[in-house]
Amino acid sequence: MTTRSLPPEAAGLYDPRFEHDACGVAMVARLDNRPTHEVVQRALEALDNLEHRGAEGADVKTGDGAGILTQLPDAFLRANVDFELPPVGQYGVAVCFLPQKADQRAAIERMLELNVRVEGQHVLGWRDVPIDEEHVGETANRSRPHIRQLFVEAGPGHRHDQDAFERKLYVIRRIVELASGPDFYAPSFSSRTIVYKGMLISTQLRRFFPDLSDERFASGVALVHSRFSTNTFPSWELAHPFRVIAHNGEINTLMGNKNWMRARESRMASELFGMDLQKVMPIVREGGSDSATFDNVLELLMLGGRSLPHSVMMMVPEAYAGRTDLSDELKGFYAYHACFMEPWDGPAAVCFTNGRVVGATLDRNGLRPGRWIETSDGHVILGSEAGMLGIPPQDVKRLGRLAPGKLFLIDLERGCIVEDEDIKHEVATRRPYEKWHAEQIVQFDDLPVKEPLGPRTEPLRTRQLAFGFSQEDERVLLAPMAAKGEEPIGSMGNDNALAVLSDQSPPLFSYFKQLFAQVTNPPIDPIREAVVMSLATGVGAEGNLLGETPEHARQVAMSQPILRNHELETLRQVRHPGFKAQTVDITWPIVEGAEGMRARLANACDEAYDFIRGGINIVVLSDRNVSATRASIPSLLATAAIHHHLVRQGVRLQAGLVVESGEPREVHHFATLIGYGANAVNPYLMFETLDALAEEHRLPGAASVEEAEKNVVKAIGKGLLKTISKMGISTVQSYCGAQIFEAVGLDRSVINRHFTGTASRIGGIDLPTIGEEALKRHARGYPRDTAGDLLPVGGIYAWRRDGEHHQWNPETIALIQHATRASNGNAQQKYDEFAKLVNEDATRRATLRGLLAFKPSQGAIPLEDVEDAKEIVKRFATGAMSLGSISTEAHETLAIAMNRLGGRSNTGEGGEDPRRFTRDENGDLRRSSIKQVASGRFGVTAHYLVNADQLQIKMAQGAKPGEGGQLPGHKVDKYIGSVRHTTPGVSLISPPPHHDIYSIEDLKQLIYDLRCANPKAQVSVKLVAEVGVGTVAAGVAKANADHVVIAGHDGGTGASPLSSVQSAGVPWEIGLAETQQTLLLNELRGHITVQTDGQLKTGRDVVMAAMLGADEMGFSTAPLIATGCIMMRACHLNTCPVGIA
Repeated sequence: MTTRSLPPEAAGLYDPRFEHDACGVAMVARLDNRPTHEVVQRALEALDNLEHRGAEGADVKTGDGAGILTQLPDAFLRANVDFELPPVGQYGVAVCFLPQKADQRAAIERMLELNVRVEGQHVLGWRDVPIDEEHVGETANRSRPHIRQLFVEAGPGHRHDQDAFERKLYVIRRIVELASGPDFYAPSFSSRTIVYKGMLISTQLRRFFPDLSDERFASGVALVHSRFSTNTFPSWELAHPFRVIAHNGEINTLMGNKNWMRARESRMASELFGMDLQKVMPIVREGGSDSATFDNVLELLMLGGRSLPHSVMMMVPEAYAGRTDLSDELKGFYAYHACFMEPWDGPAAVCFTNGRVVGATLDRNGLRPGRWIETSDGHVILGSEAGMLGIPPQDVKRLGRLAPGKLFLIDLERGCIVEDEDIKHEVATRRPYEKWHAEQIVQFDDLPVKEPLGPRTEPLRTRQLAFGFSQEDERVLLAPMAAKGEEPIGSMGNDNALAVLSDQSPPLFSYFKQLFAQVTNPPIDPIREAVVMSLATGVGAEGNLLGETPEHARQVAMSQPILRNHELETLRQVRHPGFKAQTVDITWPIVEGAEGMRARLANACDEAYDFIRGGINIVVLSDRNVSATRASIPSLLATAAIHHHLVRQGVRLQAGLVVESGEPREVHHFATLIGYGANAVNPYLMFETLDALAEEHRLPGAASVEEAEKNVVKAIGKGLLKTISKMGISTVQSYCGAQIFEAVGLDRSVINRHFTGTASRIGGIDLPTIGEEALKRHARGYPRDTAGDLLPVGGIYAWRRDGEHHQWNPETIALIQHATRASNGNAQQKYDEFAKLVNEDATRRATLRGLLAFKPSQGAIPLEDVEDAKEIVKRFATGAMSLGSISTEAHETLAIAMNRLGGRSNTGEGGEDPRRFTRDENGDLRRSSIKQVASGRFGVTAHYLVNADQLQIKMAQGAKPGEGGQLPGHKVDKYIGSVRHTTPGVSLISPPPHHDIYSIEDLKQLIYDLRCANPKAQVSVKLVAEVGVGTVAAGVAKANADHVVIAGHDGGTGASPLSSVQSAGVPWEIGLAETQQTLLLNELRGHITVQTDGQLKTGRDVVMAAMLGADEMGFSTAPLIATGCIMMRACHLNTCPVGIA
C-alpha cells in the first residue's frame, strides 16, 4: 500500500489533475512566543468551528482533510521518546507517512537512516505516533499510512547554524521522496515545526491524534486547516497544512507555474545549497495539488536565503502598476522580481510560518476571507471567520481584516505585529531593487523605431486565402474593432460543426477551448476590477531564481503583447546592449508534402535551441516566407512545440518567444498563442488587411489607418483581459504558458509531444493530418492555375450557403416550424423529416453524439414497460432565457407550454412579473417553475424565490462561461426595468462572479440560504462542460444541492462577445459523461439529479443524453424556433423581425 492510493488513477473521463478544493484556515499565536498548550487547544477549537468549511462524501465519517502545524513541542517529545534529545534547535523531527506493509516500510526507513548518515547527520531514533482508529472514517482508514516520527541530531557542521540544518533536513527529505515515489511522504521534517494531518473531519483531528491533547504538547503558534474537496478522492498527503503554508484558495495558473519552474531548474545555483541543489530537483513533487506545489516553491525560496515574507511577496505580489499609494521602492521591488517570477495567480488566503514568524496574505483581488483579533492577554487569532473563538468583547485589544495584497505578520522573535508597510519597506529596501530595475530594464517604447518590412510581391488576397481569411474576418471582426476599439457582440449559440468534424479546414486554434472558473474559484470582473488587471509582458533572458543581481532585471518591457508591424521590426533589429534577436522560419517546402511539416518542425525546435545556446535571447518565429512553394506550419503548433522543446532542454527562460504570423486575427488566436508560450505576437497580415480596408474606405468610424490599428490592438487587449479573467487570472504574465485550454479533436501523440499537459479526451487528428489541412489552406491562395479574387464567405457567425455547416439552417428551421404549425398527420411527417435531417447531419458533420451508434438490442420490450410519453416530457425543461433577452410574449409562451406539458420553464436571470404567479382565467399558468439566481440578482426577491419549484444558481452559461449576462440598454424598457428592479435605458451586465460565492463552501452556504427561503423547492446549480466539471459536480453534490445542470458549449445567448460564443467550453457529451463517471466513483450519483442541455433537438438526442447519464434534458433554441425564431442572430440589436427577442 502507498500513502497515495487515493485519489485513483485517471479513469474514463475522470482526471485527478483537475480536482479542486477550498477550505477554512485559522492561526493562533502568542506575541511573546512562549509555548503553551492553550495555543494548541485554541487552534483546535477554531478548527472545530470551521467544520462547515470542510466536507464529507458518501462516507460521512471520512473528511476531506484536517490538520495542524505547530512549533516543535520539545517538552512533550522529550517525555515520549526513550532516547536523549539534544538542545532545542539541534535536532529535527520527520513526520513520516509510510506504507502499511512491513517490508516496504522497513526499506524506506533504512533509506532514510542511510541518507541521514550520508548527509553528515545522526539518527537518534524512531517513535510510533499513537492514533485512535475509532475516529477515522472507513474510506480514510483504507488508505491510511503508517505514521512514524524520525528524530535526527544535527551533525558537527550544523549544530550552531539552524538555517543550515533546516536546509540539510530538506535535502535528506527530497532525496528519499525522489527515490521512493508515492510510498513515502513527510508532512514535515524540521527542527522548528511539526505537522499532524490526515483525511479527517475537523472534529476528528484531536481524537485521532492523542498527542494533541497532551498538556505538554505546547507551542507559541499553531496553524489549522479544514479542507473541502470537490470530490471524495482526497488523500492523506493533500490535507493541509503543508510544511510552510495553510492555503484557502486556488492557483489558477498552476500548469504554467509548474512548467516555468521546471524550465528554471537548469539555471538555478545557490551558494547556500552548493552541490546539494542538484539532489533536490525537480523542486515540485509530482502529483501534488496547487497548494502543495505552491508550498514546494515557497519552501525553496525561503531555504535559499530569502526571508519568508520576501518569498511570499515574490509569489503573490499585490497589484502595483500605476498605483500612486505605493512607495517607489516597493513598486521597484515588485517590478524587479516580476522579471524572473510570474505571479501565482488566483484567489488565495495563505497563512504561513517557519516557526520564527507567522503571517497571512490575500491575493491581489482579495477573493478569500480573513479576519484577525489581538487579545488583551497577548494572543493573536486569525482565520476565515469572525467569531471562530468565543473571545469576550472586553478582551479584544484590536481587530482587523486581511486586505487585498496586504501582509499580516507577527515576528515571534521580536514579539510584535509588524504592519504591512513596515515589513514591505524592510523587504523592499534590503537591496537597491528599484535602482537595479530602473538601470537594467529597457522600455520597448524607448527603442529606436524601425520601418516595417516592405510589401510582398504576392497580392494581399493570395496570402489572405493561404492563411484562411474570410469575408467575415474583414466585415464581422476587424471592421467593428477598428471603428470602436471593442470586440464585436453577437447572439444565439454556436451551432457550427466542431473543428475536427468541419469540412472547411479550420485553423488549429479552433481545436482548443478556453477553460474558465466555476464554483471552486471565481472569474474576475475585468471591467470593475481593472486596477488588478495587466497586459504587461517582457522578452529577454531570466536570471537565476535563487540569486539577486542587477542583471536579473535585464529585459525589454512591453505594456501589452500585440506588436504592430513596425514594432516587430524594432524588436527584431534591437541593438541595445544585452539583447540579440534571431528569426526561426516556420514554413516548409510544399513538395515535401504533409510529412515535410514534421521534419521542419523538428528542425525549427533545434534551431531555436541552438540560437539560445549561442547567446540569442529574443527568438522570432516567422511564417513570412510563405510563398507558392512554401506553406506555413500552423503558428500555434510551432509556438507550442518550440516552447515545450525549450522547456525540456532547460533553456526556455534564456530567451523570449515572439510570433510573427499571418494567421492570428481573433482574440482566441492570440489567447492560445500566449497561453502556449508566446511572449508577444505580431499578426502582420491582420494589419496589412486593415490597411487595405482603409484604402477601400471599408472601415466606417475609423479616422485613419493609424487609428484603426490602435483600435484593433485595444480591442484585442480588452478581449485578452476578458479571456484571462474567465479563469480568475489577472495578468498576462501569469497566463503566458499556463495552457488554460482543453483540446477537442487532437490525437494524443500531438498533445503529448507538442501541447504537453493539455487535456484532450476524445482523440482526433494527428500531425500528418494537421499538415494536410495546412496544405489545403495554402492551396486556396496558391492554386496551380490562378488565385480567386474573393475571400470565402466564412459562415462561422451566421449561416451562409457555401460556408461552415450549421445545425440550424434554412432547411431545418423550415421543417420544425412546418411541423409545429401543420395538421396532426402532416405534423408528424414534417417532424420526422426534420429529425432525419438533423440526426443524419449530426452523424455526418456536426456533433460528438452523431458519431455514436446504438448497440443492436437482443429484443424489443413491450411498449407498456416503457416510461409513458406524458411522464417522459416531465423530464424536459426550457432553458434559462431571461425576460428582456427574449420578448414578454415569447417568455410567457414557453412558460404556458411547459406548464401544460408538466415540464418546467426557466425564468433566466431577469426576474419574473409577480402577476404571472397565479393562473389566468382560462386556466393557463404563466409562472416559470424554475427561478434562476444569477450573479446580478436581477429581479430576485423573497416573493420571487417562494414562487418556485426549483431554485437554480447560475454559475456559468454555455454560450459564455466565465462571464456575466448582458442586456443592452436599448432593450431595457420601462417594463423590463421594473421586473429587474433597474433603471430603464441602462445596460445591464452581470458580474462574472457571484460576489457571495468565491469558493465551494460559499456555494454550500447559498444553497442553505435558498433552502431556508423556500424549503419546498429543489436547489439546482448550473455548470458548463469543461475538463474537471465532474469533480465540480461532485463538490456540488457534497454541498447539498439537489440538482445539477451540465450545459454544453453550444448554448444560446441574447448578447455575448463573439469569441466567447465560439471558444469557451466543450460539448455536453464530454461533460455529462465525465460527471456521470465521477459521481459514480464518488458514490454520489444517487444524491443528485443531473440535467444537460445544448442544441438538443430530437428524440435521438434525448436518448443519447440519457445513456450518458442525464436524468433530465433542457431545450432552448429549438423551442424558440418552434415559436417563430428564424435565427437572424439579432437578439442583441433589438431588431428581431418576428418579435421573439
